[in-house]
Amino acid sequence: MPYEPSHDLKLDRSLDESARQDFVAALRGFVLHDMAADMRAAYEQRVKPAAERVWGHEPRDSGEVHKALRDDLAFKFYSSVRVNAQEMVWDSVREIVERSRSSLGEQVRKPRGNTLGSLTLDPAVPMPRSVSAVDVHLMPGNYHSEYGADDATQGAFYDNGTAVFYMGLMGRDQGDIAHTLSRWVRARYPDLDVRRILDVGCTIGHNTVPWAQSFPEAEVHGVDVAAPMLRYGHARARAMNVAVHFRQMDATALQYPDDSFDVVWSSMFLHELPLKSICQALAECRRVLRPGGLMIHMELPPNNALQPYDAFYLDWDGWYNCEPFYKTFRDQDPKALCAGAGFDPATFEQHVVPSLNWFGEEGFQRALDRAGGIDKDTGRFDQGLSWYAFSARK
Repeated sequence: MPYEPSHDLKLDRSLDESARQDFVAALRGFVLHDMAADMRAAYEQRVKPAAERVWGHEPRDSGEVHKALRDDLAFKFYSSVRVNAQEMVWDSVREIVERSRSSLGEQVRKPRGNTLGSLTLDPAVPMPRSVSAVDVHLMPGNYHSEYGADDATQGAFYDNGTAVFYMGLMGRDQGDIAHTLSRWVRARYPDLDVRRILDVGCTIGHNTVPWAQSFPEAEVHGVDVAAPMLRYGHARARAMNVAVHFRQMDATALQYPDDSFDVVWSSMFLHELPLKSICQALAECRRVLRPGGLMIHMELPPNNALQPYDAFYLDWDGWYNCEPFYKTFRDQDPKALCAGAGFDPATFEQHVVPSLNWFGEEGFQRALDRAGGIDKDTGRFDQGLSWYAFSARK
Protein backbone atom coordinates (compact mmCIF):
# COMPACT_ATOMS: atom_id res chain seq x y z
CA MET A 1 0.00 0.00 0.00
CA PRO A 2 1.16 3.61 -0.48
CA TYR A 3 2.52 5.12 2.72
CA GLU A 4 1.21 8.63 2.07
CA PRO A 5 -1.72 10.85 3.09
CA SER A 6 -5.05 10.17 1.38
CA HIS A 7 -6.34 13.77 1.06
CA ASP A 8 -5.54 16.36 -1.61
CA LEU A 9 -2.69 17.93 0.39
CA LYS A 10 -0.56 14.87 -0.32
CA LEU A 11 2.68 15.67 -2.09
CA ASP A 12 4.05 14.33 -5.36
CA ARG A 13 6.73 11.70 -5.01
CA SER A 14 8.72 9.64 -7.47
CA LEU A 15 8.59 5.87 -7.76
CA ASP A 16 12.03 5.74 -6.15
CA GLU A 17 10.81 7.81 -3.20
CA SER A 18 7.74 5.59 -2.78
CA ALA A 19 9.97 2.51 -2.88
CA ARG A 20 12.22 4.03 -0.24
CA GLN A 21 9.25 4.65 2.02
CA ASP A 22 8.03 1.09 1.47
CA PHE A 23 11.45 -0.16 2.54
CA VAL A 24 11.54 2.01 5.68
CA ALA A 25 8.05 0.87 6.71
CA ALA A 26 9.05 -2.76 6.14
CA LEU A 27 12.24 -2.25 8.15
CA ARG A 28 10.22 -0.86 11.06
CA GLY A 29 7.95 -3.86 10.86
CA PHE A 30 10.96 -6.19 10.98
CA VAL A 31 12.37 -4.38 14.02
CA LEU A 32 9.09 -4.32 15.93
CA HIS A 33 8.25 -7.95 15.22
CA ASP A 34 11.28 -10.13 14.43
CA MET A 35 14.00 -8.24 16.28
CA ALA A 36 11.71 -7.52 19.23
CA ALA A 37 10.94 -11.24 19.50
CA ASP A 38 14.66 -12.06 19.41
CA MET A 39 15.37 -9.52 22.16
CA ARG A 40 12.64 -10.95 24.38
CA ALA A 41 13.98 -14.48 23.85
CA ALA A 42 17.47 -13.28 24.78
CA TYR A 43 16.08 -11.74 27.95
CA GLU A 44 14.16 -14.83 29.01
CA GLN A 45 16.86 -17.35 28.11
CA ARG A 46 20.07 -15.68 29.27
CA VAL A 47 19.70 -12.15 30.64
CA LYS A 48 17.07 -12.74 33.32
CA PRO A 49 18.73 -15.92 34.68
CA ALA A 50 22.09 -14.11 34.79
CA ALA A 51 20.55 -11.18 36.66
CA GLU A 52 18.98 -13.55 39.19
CA ARG A 53 22.36 -15.17 39.85
CA VAL A 54 24.07 -11.80 40.41
CA TRP A 55 21.29 -9.89 42.20
CA GLY A 56 19.52 -12.72 43.97
CA HIS A 57 16.25 -11.82 42.30
CA GLU A 58 14.93 -11.32 38.77
CA PRO A 59 14.50 -7.75 37.48
CA ARG A 60 11.56 -6.23 39.32
CA ASP A 61 10.69 -3.22 37.18
CA SER A 62 11.33 -1.53 33.85
CA GLY A 63 14.53 0.14 34.99
CA GLU A 64 16.05 -3.08 36.28
CA VAL A 65 15.18 -4.89 33.04
CA HIS A 66 16.92 -2.10 31.13
CA LYS A 67 19.98 -2.29 33.36
CA ALA A 68 20.22 -6.07 32.97
CA LEU A 69 19.64 -6.07 29.21
CA ARG A 70 21.54 -3.11 27.84
CA ASP A 71 24.90 -4.87 27.49
CA ASP A 72 23.35 -7.78 25.58
CA LEU A 73 23.93 -7.91 21.81
CA ALA A 74 20.25 -8.55 21.07
CA PHE A 75 19.34 -5.30 22.82
CA LYS A 76 22.16 -3.40 21.11
CA PHE A 77 21.17 -4.63 17.65
CA TYR A 78 17.48 -3.95 18.28
CA SER A 79 18.08 -0.44 19.62
CA SER A 80 20.59 0.52 16.95
CA VAL A 81 18.40 -0.57 14.06
CA ARG A 82 15.26 0.91 15.60
CA VAL A 83 16.88 4.33 16.12
CA ASN A 84 18.20 4.29 12.57
CA ALA A 85 14.80 3.25 11.23
CA GLN A 86 13.19 6.14 13.12
CA GLU A 87 15.62 8.62 11.55
CA MET A 88 15.01 7.01 8.15
CA VAL A 89 11.27 7.65 8.51
CA TRP A 90 11.91 11.40 8.47
CA ASP A 91 14.68 11.16 5.89
CA SER A 92 12.31 9.32 3.54
CA VAL A 93 9.94 12.31 3.36
CA ARG A 94 12.23 15.28 4.06
CA GLU A 95 13.23 16.04 0.46
CA ILE A 96 9.64 15.63 -0.77
CA VAL A 97 8.38 18.15 1.79
CA GLU A 98 11.22 20.65 1.33
CA ARG A 99 10.91 20.86 -2.45
CA SER A 100 7.12 21.21 -2.12
CA ARG A 101 7.21 24.02 0.45
CA SER A 102 6.04 26.74 -1.96
CA SER A 103 3.23 24.71 -3.52
CA LEU A 104 2.23 23.45 -0.08
CA GLY A 105 1.83 27.03 1.12
CA GLU A 106 -0.45 27.75 -1.83
CA GLN A 107 -2.48 24.63 -1.07
CA VAL A 108 -2.87 25.60 2.58
CA ARG A 109 -3.92 29.17 1.74
CA LYS A 110 -6.14 28.52 -1.26
CA PRO A 111 -9.90 29.07 -1.00
CA ARG A 112 -11.92 25.88 -1.02
CA GLY A 113 -15.47 25.05 -1.87
CA ASN A 114 -16.44 25.14 1.79
CA THR A 115 -15.91 27.38 4.79
CA LEU A 116 -15.93 24.57 7.32
CA GLY A 117 -14.29 25.07 10.69
CA SER A 118 -11.90 27.85 11.60
CA LEU A 119 -8.27 28.64 12.40
CA THR A 120 -7.31 31.00 15.25
CA LEU A 121 -3.62 31.62 15.88
CA ASP A 122 -2.13 33.52 18.79
CA PRO A 123 1.57 34.40 18.41
CA ALA A 124 1.59 35.50 22.05
CA VAL A 125 1.26 31.89 23.24
CA PRO A 126 4.68 31.02 24.74
CA MET A 127 6.35 27.91 23.35
CA PRO A 128 7.00 25.45 26.20
CA ARG A 129 10.58 24.21 26.51
CA SER A 130 9.20 20.68 26.34
CA VAL A 131 8.51 21.54 22.68
CA SER A 132 11.23 24.04 21.77
CA ALA A 133 14.23 22.29 23.36
CA VAL A 134 13.93 18.82 21.80
CA ASP A 135 13.18 17.11 18.51
CA VAL A 136 10.49 14.79 19.85
CA HIS A 137 10.43 11.39 18.13
CA LEU A 138 13.72 12.44 16.49
CA MET A 139 11.67 14.58 14.05
CA PRO A 140 13.93 17.41 12.83
CA GLY A 141 12.42 20.77 13.75
CA ASN A 142 9.86 19.18 16.05
CA TYR A 143 6.27 20.43 15.82
CA HIS A 144 6.79 24.18 16.05
CA SER A 145 9.57 25.27 13.65
CA GLU A 146 8.61 27.79 10.98
CA TYR A 147 10.51 28.74 7.82
CA GLY A 148 8.50 31.74 6.62
CA ALA A 149 5.18 33.53 6.93
CA ASP A 150 2.10 31.31 7.27
CA ASP A 151 4.34 28.24 7.15
CA ALA A 152 2.89 24.73 7.37
CA THR A 153 6.02 22.73 6.54
CA GLN A 154 6.22 20.85 9.84
CA GLY A 155 2.57 19.86 9.53
CA ALA A 156 3.27 18.27 6.15
CA PHE A 157 6.48 16.73 7.50
CA TYR A 158 4.55 15.15 10.35
CA ASP A 159 1.65 13.95 8.17
CA ASN A 160 3.88 12.34 5.55
CA GLY A 161 6.36 10.97 8.08
CA THR A 162 3.77 9.33 10.30
CA ALA A 163 2.19 7.69 7.24
CA VAL A 164 5.47 5.76 6.90
CA PHE A 165 5.94 5.35 10.66
CA TYR A 166 2.56 3.69 11.22
CA MET A 167 3.03 1.20 8.36
CA GLY A 168 -0.64 1.45 7.36
CA LEU A 169 -1.94 0.40 10.78
CA MET A 170 -3.82 3.68 11.32
CA GLY A 171 -5.87 3.48 8.14
CA ARG A 172 -5.84 5.72 5.11
CA ASP A 173 -6.46 8.93 7.07
CA GLN A 174 -4.21 7.83 10.01
CA GLY A 175 -7.09 8.36 12.41
CA ASP A 176 -7.72 4.84 13.71
CA ILE A 177 -7.21 5.72 17.36
CA ALA A 178 -9.96 8.33 17.33
CA HIS A 179 -12.18 6.42 14.88
CA THR A 180 -12.03 3.50 17.29
CA LEU A 181 -12.48 5.36 20.56
CA SER A 182 -15.06 7.91 19.38
CA ARG A 183 -17.21 5.07 18.03
CA TRP A 184 -16.70 3.21 21.30
CA VAL A 185 -17.61 6.29 23.40
CA ARG A 186 -20.83 6.70 21.43
CA ALA A 187 -21.78 3.09 22.19
CA ARG A 188 -20.42 2.97 25.76
CA TYR A 189 -22.02 6.21 27.05
CA PRO A 190 -25.52 6.48 25.54
CA ASP A 191 -26.47 8.95 28.31
CA LEU A 192 -23.81 11.43 27.19
CA ASP A 193 -25.30 14.42 25.34
CA VAL A 194 -22.35 15.38 23.14
CA ARG A 195 -22.63 18.88 21.74
CA ARG A 196 -19.04 20.14 22.02
CA ILE A 197 -15.79 18.15 21.91
CA LEU A 198 -12.24 19.34 22.65
CA ASP A 199 -9.01 17.63 21.55
CA VAL A 200 -5.98 18.89 23.49
CA GLY A 201 -2.57 18.55 21.84
CA CYS A 202 -4.24 17.88 18.48
CA THR A 203 -1.22 18.44 16.13
CA ILE A 204 -2.69 18.23 12.58
CA GLY A 205 -5.97 16.62 13.61
CA HIS A 206 -5.37 12.95 12.78
CA ASN A 207 -7.36 12.11 15.90
CA THR A 208 -9.58 15.18 15.92
CA VAL A 209 -11.34 14.82 12.58
CA PRO A 210 -12.76 11.36 13.42
CA TRP A 211 -14.64 12.80 16.41
CA ALA A 212 -16.44 15.19 14.06
CA GLN A 213 -17.24 12.25 11.80
CA SER A 214 -18.53 10.08 14.65
CA PHE A 215 -20.50 12.97 16.21
CA PRO A 216 -21.58 15.07 13.19
CA GLU A 217 -24.04 16.99 15.35
CA ALA A 218 -21.26 18.21 17.67
CA GLU A 219 -18.93 21.21 17.44
CA VAL A 220 -15.33 19.99 17.53
CA HIS A 221 -12.31 22.01 18.66
CA GLY A 222 -8.61 21.12 18.55
CA VAL A 223 -5.87 23.03 20.37
CA ASP A 224 -2.10 22.92 20.12
CA VAL A 225 0.83 25.28 20.73
CA ALA A 226 2.39 24.67 17.29
CA ALA A 227 1.13 27.03 14.57
CA PRO A 228 2.47 25.01 11.59
CA MET A 229 0.50 21.98 12.79
CA LEU A 230 -2.69 24.01 13.11
CA ARG A 231 -2.36 25.68 9.71
CA TYR A 232 -1.89 22.34 8.04
CA GLY A 233 -4.57 20.67 10.17
CA HIS A 234 -7.16 23.31 9.25
CA ALA A 235 -6.43 22.94 5.54
CA ARG A 236 -6.44 19.15 5.87
CA ALA A 237 -9.82 19.07 7.66
CA ARG A 238 -11.37 21.34 5.03
CA ALA A 239 -9.91 19.17 2.28
CA MET A 240 -11.69 16.24 3.95
CA ASN A 241 -14.94 18.27 4.22
CA VAL A 242 -14.92 18.11 8.00
CA ALA A 243 -15.57 21.08 10.31
CA VAL A 244 -12.99 21.47 13.08
CA HIS A 245 -12.12 24.68 14.94
CA PHE A 246 -8.34 24.81 15.43
CA ARG A 247 -6.90 27.22 18.02
CA GLN A 248 -3.35 27.92 19.14
CA MET A 249 -3.43 27.32 22.86
CA ASP A 250 -1.51 25.62 25.66
CA ALA A 251 -3.36 22.71 27.28
CA THR A 252 -2.17 23.91 30.70
CA ALA A 253 -3.96 27.26 30.25
CA LEU A 254 -7.06 26.71 28.11
CA GLN A 255 -8.72 29.90 26.91
CA TYR A 256 -12.24 28.52 27.24
CA PRO A 257 -14.86 29.27 29.89
CA ASP A 258 -15.72 26.80 32.64
CA ASP A 259 -18.21 24.06 31.72
CA SER A 260 -17.68 24.44 27.95
CA PHE A 261 -17.37 20.88 26.61
CA ASP A 262 -19.08 17.52 26.90
CA VAL A 263 -16.00 15.50 25.93
CA VAL A 264 -12.36 16.45 26.43
CA TRP A 265 -9.94 14.10 24.72
CA SER A 266 -6.31 13.57 23.84
CA SER A 267 -4.32 10.96 21.96
CA MET A 268 -0.69 10.13 22.84
CA PHE A 269 -0.25 13.65 24.20
CA LEU A 270 0.14 13.60 27.98
CA HIS A 271 3.38 11.61 27.93
CA GLU A 272 5.05 14.47 26.02
CA LEU A 273 4.56 16.82 29.00
CA PRO A 274 6.53 17.27 32.22
CA LEU A 275 4.66 15.89 35.21
CA LYS A 276 3.79 19.36 36.54
CA SER A 277 2.26 20.26 33.17
CA ILE A 278 0.34 16.98 33.05
CA CYS A 279 -1.29 17.83 36.38
CA GLN A 280 -2.12 21.34 35.16
CA ALA A 281 -3.55 20.02 31.88
CA LEU A 282 -5.78 17.47 33.64
CA ALA A 283 -7.09 20.17 35.97
CA GLU A 284 -7.86 22.34 32.94
CA CYS A 285 -9.65 19.42 31.28
CA ARG A 286 -11.89 19.14 34.31
CA ARG A 287 -12.50 22.89 34.50
CA VAL A 288 -13.78 23.15 30.91
CA LEU A 289 -15.93 20.01 31.16
CA ARG A 290 -19.62 20.42 31.73
CA PRO A 291 -21.10 18.56 34.73
CA GLY A 292 -21.50 14.93 33.70
CA GLY A 293 -18.97 15.37 30.90
CA LEU A 294 -16.34 12.80 29.96
CA MET A 295 -12.56 13.25 29.96
CA ILE A 296 -10.79 10.46 28.05
CA HIS A 297 -7.10 10.14 27.17
CA MET A 298 -5.55 7.51 24.92
CA GLU A 299 -2.04 6.53 25.99
CA LEU A 300 0.03 3.38 26.38
CA PRO A 301 -0.83 1.41 29.52
CA PRO A 302 0.86 2.47 32.78
CA ASN A 303 3.80 0.53 34.14
CA ASN A 304 1.87 -0.56 37.22
CA ALA A 305 -0.41 -2.62 34.96
CA LEU A 306 2.41 -4.46 33.15
CA GLN A 307 5.03 -7.10 33.85
CA PRO A 308 8.58 -5.70 34.18
CA TYR A 309 9.74 -6.72 30.70
CA ASP A 310 6.62 -5.36 29.00
CA ALA A 311 6.99 -2.07 30.88
CA PHE A 312 10.64 -1.88 29.76
CA TYR A 313 9.67 -2.55 26.14
CA LEU A 314 7.30 0.42 26.10
CA ASP A 315 9.67 2.62 28.13
CA TRP A 316 12.33 2.18 25.44
CA ASP A 317 11.00 5.29 23.69
CA GLY A 318 11.71 7.39 26.76
CA TRP A 319 15.39 6.43 26.67
CA TYR A 320 16.08 6.33 22.92
CA ASN A 321 13.34 8.14 20.95
CA CYS A 322 13.80 11.65 22.35
CA GLU A 323 10.72 11.56 24.59
CA PRO A 324 12.19 12.80 27.87
CA PHE A 325 8.95 12.75 29.91
CA TYR A 326 7.62 9.45 28.60
CA LYS A 327 8.76 7.09 31.36
CA THR A 328 7.92 9.52 34.17
CA PHE A 329 4.34 9.67 32.90
CA ARG A 330 4.07 5.90 32.51
CA ASP A 331 5.34 5.43 36.08
CA GLN A 332 2.31 7.38 37.37
CA ASP A 333 -1.02 5.97 38.49
CA PRO A 334 -3.62 7.47 36.09
CA LYS A 335 -6.35 7.18 38.72
CA ALA A 336 -4.27 9.20 41.20
CA LEU A 337 -3.54 11.82 38.52
CA CYS A 338 -7.25 12.22 37.81
CA ALA A 339 -8.09 12.43 41.50
CA GLY A 340 -5.39 15.06 41.94
CA ALA A 341 -7.05 17.09 39.17
CA GLY A 342 -10.33 17.07 41.10
CA PHE A 343 -12.17 14.12 39.55
CA ASP A 344 -14.12 11.73 41.77
CA PRO A 345 -12.04 8.50 41.84
CA ALA A 346 -15.28 6.53 41.66
CA THR A 347 -15.75 7.76 38.07
CA PHE A 348 -12.30 6.64 36.91
CA GLU A 349 -12.17 3.82 34.35
CA GLN A 350 -9.54 2.11 32.21
CA HIS A 351 -10.42 0.76 28.78
CA VAL A 352 -8.87 -1.60 26.24
CA VAL A 353 -10.62 -1.18 22.89
CA PRO A 354 -9.88 -3.23 19.73
CA SER A 355 -8.68 -1.30 16.69
CA LEU A 356 -11.42 -0.58 14.16
CA ASN A 357 -8.91 -0.48 11.29
CA TRP A 358 -7.33 -3.78 12.31
CA PHE A 359 -10.52 -5.79 12.87
CA GLY A 360 -12.87 -4.14 10.37
CA GLU A 361 -16.47 -3.24 11.10
CA GLU A 362 -17.80 -6.72 11.86
CA GLY A 363 -14.63 -7.83 13.59
CA PHE A 364 -14.64 -4.65 15.68
CA GLN A 365 -18.09 -5.48 17.04
CA ARG A 366 -17.09 -9.09 17.77
CA ALA A 367 -13.84 -8.01 19.39
CA LEU A 368 -15.69 -5.50 21.58
CA ASP A 369 -17.79 -8.34 22.99
CA ARG A 370 -14.68 -10.25 24.10
CA ALA A 371 -12.36 -7.33 24.88
CA GLY A 372 -10.30 -8.08 27.97
CA GLY A 373 -7.94 -6.18 30.21
CA ILE A 374 -4.47 -4.79 29.73
CA ASP A 375 -1.88 -7.30 28.54
CA LYS A 376 1.58 -7.32 26.95
CA ASP A 377 0.17 -6.56 23.48
CA THR A 378 -2.04 -3.59 24.40
CA GLY A 379 -1.05 -0.59 22.30
CA ARG A 380 1.71 -2.50 20.49
CA PHE A 381 1.80 -2.67 16.70
CA ASP A 382 1.17 -6.39 16.61
CA GLN A 383 -1.51 -9.01 16.00
CA GLY A 384 -4.91 -8.08 17.40
CA LEU A 385 -4.07 -4.39 17.88
CA SER A 386 -6.00 -2.68 20.68
CA TRP A 387 -5.85 0.76 22.28
CA TYR A 388 -5.64 1.71 25.96
CA ALA A 389 -7.41 4.75 27.38
CA PHE A 390 -8.40 6.06 30.79
CA SER A 391 -11.34 8.27 31.61
CA ALA A 392 -13.19 10.13 34.36
CA ARG A 393 -16.51 12.00 34.61
CA LYS A 394 -17.16 15.41 36.10
